Amino acid sequence: MYFIWYLLIGLAAGWIANLIVKGSGSGLIVNLIVGLIGGMLGGWILSWIGLVPVGTLGSLVTAVIGAILLLWIAALVSQRKKNNKK
Repeated sequence: MYFIWYLLIGLAAGWIANLIVKGSGSGLIVNLIVGLIGGMLGGWILSWIGLVPVGTLGSLVTAVIGAILLLWIAALVSQRKKNNKK
C-alpha cells in the first residue's frame, strides 16, 4: 500500500513542480518520474541540512523541492547544449 502512496505523492510533486517551473504539466509519466526522482533528491538535500520530513505533507514538500531542483538542473543542461550547438 505504501508503494501506491509514494507513487501518488511523486505524481503530485512532479505536477506541482512542473506548474511552478514551466507553467504547465508535462504528462502523467514525466510528472511521475520527476516527482519520484525529486523526492529522493529533496530527501538527500534536506538530510544535509539536518531536516527530516514528517508525514504526508512533509514528504510532498520535500518531493516538490527536489523536483524543482531537478527541473532547474535539466533546464541548465538543456540550455548549455543549445548554446554549444550554435
